[in-house]
Amino acid sequence: MSDYIITGMSCAACSARVEKAVKKLDDVKSCAVNLLTNSMRVEGSVLPEVVIAAVEKAGYGAKLKDEVKNSADKNIDKDIDLLEDKDTPLLKRRLIFSLGFLVILMYFSMGHMMWGWPLPKFFDNNHVAMGLVQLILAAIIMIINQKFFISGFKSLWHLAPNMDTLVAMGAMASFAWSVVVLFLMTRAQADGDSKAVMDYMMQFYFESAGMILTLITVGKMLEARSKGKTTNALKSLMKLAPKTAIIIKNNLEVEVKIENVKKGDIFIVKPGGSVPVDGIIIEGETAINEAALTGESIPVDKAVGDMVSAATINQSGFIKCEAVRVGEDTALAQIIKMVSDASAGKAPVAKIADKVCGVFVPAVILIAFIVVIAWLLVGKGFGAALAYGIAVLVISCPCALGLATPVAVMVGSGVGARHGILFKTAEALEQAGKVKIAALDKTGTITSGEPKVTDVIANNNININEEDLVRYAAALEAKSEHPLAKAVMKFAELKNINALEVKDFKALPGNGLEAVYDDKKLLAGSLKFISENLDLDNEIKSQAEDLASQGKTPLLFAKGSELLGIIAVADTIKPDSKEAIKELKDLNIKVVMLTGDNERTARAIGNEAGVDEVIAGVLPDGKDKVIKDLKSQGKVAMVGDGINDAPALTSADTGFAIGAGADVAIDAADVVLVKSSLKDVASAIRLSRKTLSNIHENLFWAFIYNVIGIPLAAGLWGFSLDPMFGAAAMSLSSFCVVSNALRLNLAKI
Repeated sequence: MSDYIITGMSCAACSARVEKAVKKLDDVKSCAVNLLTNSMRVEGSVLPEVVIAAVEKAGYGAKLKDEVKNSADKNIDKDIDLLEDKDTPLLKRRLIFSLGFLVILMYFSMGHMMWGWPLPKFFDNNHVAMGLVQLILAAIIMIINQKFFISGFKSLWHLAPNMDTLVAMGAMASFAWSVVVLFLMTRAQADGDSKAVMDYMMQFYFESAGMILTLITVGKMLEARSKGKTTNALKSLMKLAPKTAIIIKNNLEVEVKIENVKKGDIFIVKPGGSVPVDGIIIEGETAINEAALTGESIPVDKAVGDMVSAATINQSGFIKCEAVRVGEDTALAQIIKMVSDASAGKAPVAKIADKVCGVFVPAVILIAFIVVIAWLLVGKGFGAALAYGIAVLVISCPCALGLATPVAVMVGSGVGARHGILFKTAEALEQAGKVKIAALDKTGTITSGEPKVTDVIANNNININEEDLVRYAAALEAKSEHPLAKAVMKFAELKNINALEVKDFKALPGNGLEAVYDDKKLLAGSLKFISENLDLDNEIKSQAEDLASQGKTPLLFAKGSELLGIIAVADTIKPDSKEAIKELKDLNIKVVMLTGDNERTARAIGNEAGVDEVIAGVLPDGKDKVIKDLKSQGKVAMVGDGINDAPALTSADTGFAIGAGADVAIDAADVVLVKSSLKDVASAIRLSRKTLSNIHENLFWAFIYNVIGIPLAAGLWGFSLDPMFGAAAMSLSSFCVVSNALRLNLAKI
């Protein structure tokens, strides 16, 4: 896959032309041109030189987007530079000069002719001189805005007319006809025909030529400013990248450029400092503000062994870390890449607009030509007929169609990134909102994925309390590596209970644990294992079975011939899982839980979480088949975090990866939830629906504007539209589409 920067594009017709030219090449699998960022992404084995040659043959410029390996800082600086709004300052200067000359032009034309504003005596009854002044002023405005003519006629020469072609043709037609009229006026004045001179004076369109160019420049400037705002989220992310790091070299603190930090380097972060690269803490404790990556403003406590990410802020303690991921491998760089990739892609909904844009401009030129001929045939003068044709040219706007989708995708991706929701592609952003069924992996997604002690039940029939039970349990579990043993040890540590020293420890695979303390045998294990070694009363058995029915694992502990009690361990539901599942159901999404657990445990957790359906006993390779079966009921989203979820994430219409999960799961997913919160699934779906709705609004208004505007300009409804008003309408259409997309920044997800 290769990324290119395209130059010379001015509207959707241009991007359609470039895309069509590249797609014709052999070995090109796909091509997506983004008018908003002036970029192109090409997938396939085609050589860059061949792609660039095809783009240049189509009348545009192309170059490979520079990639500096192992230098995230340089890459990010270059990307920021590419995203910076360079058009607005240029357009602003053009507009200021154009307006200055246009005011004088309008004074000479409409001001004097319509409202009788005074002119120097030199111009009294000197209509030819007034015409010459208008010609000179209009010509100056055309020179100031020569870019329209260069781009427009160059595109026409390549048989690929664009929006600039429409503007150039409209302005040039107005100017050329006015020049012809001016010459006819000189003949009438030479003949002393004052009536003819006055008639010709009223047929000047110099002010229309100047006004068209100025108004389109206004629209272009407003559009450029709005487009600049759509990339603000991406630029903000890029600017978070630290420029330097303090590393330990020969026992000295040395400040180096970020690109010189290598994996394995030891770096320090002082209070208030920014973490330079992803690393693991090897010394110190602190609180890290991770809002830059997750959108979560509450600092997270970090200690030795915890990971820290680039661009997060160290708020309190001094920490020493080992660099784990540097350059393009850091979490920040990956987030920037995902947001950038989503913005560079093309949502499926854009295909209709692309097809229309490909034929739009030639069709408008043909319509304008037909309009002029039709009005001449019904008896209109050439000047009036030409005015209708010019109005058709300057009111039509392919830009609005071309920008309808990419601006909404760019803003939507940025909003998602600010909230810790990363859409990998534009298609993922569109498809997420169409989900009807959400399949949730249990472990690590609905539950924490880490077993915890939930119940401690000491045997009331002997002289033992809960603390003693935990002490005996810790004595056995301290020597075990089983996840359930770790849960017991963590609970004992939390309660400040020290384990007893035992001897002759044995792990009995599939059964339990055995050791000796105070010359008595200690046992730990399942109800079945303990029942085989002790006589248990029905009350104990009932308690153990009741705990099991709640999805918990009862661990029974015995000393000699006496049962000490029961400690229940379970993979507990995350604090926000119930609320997250309720939010999904409120969005009319069916929620299904997938798990490899037995039916009874799965049902207990499913009921507590509030899911609609539980599918238990699913092996890792079986999740993929379950997803394929669910897809027959509607669009399916799979939410998971483990390696075993990767096939299912790929098979689903939309795969959601919990950010703290395995790398392979993140790679397989379409959407990454950085905060590892299940609630963000509902947030992502809401954002997708709002973005899709915004795209539909943009497309509707872009289509309806042209459907109404072109017949109106053609005079089909008996209404004569001045070309200047057509230009004003055109200049505002794209601005309105981009502004509508910016409303997504206010969306509550």
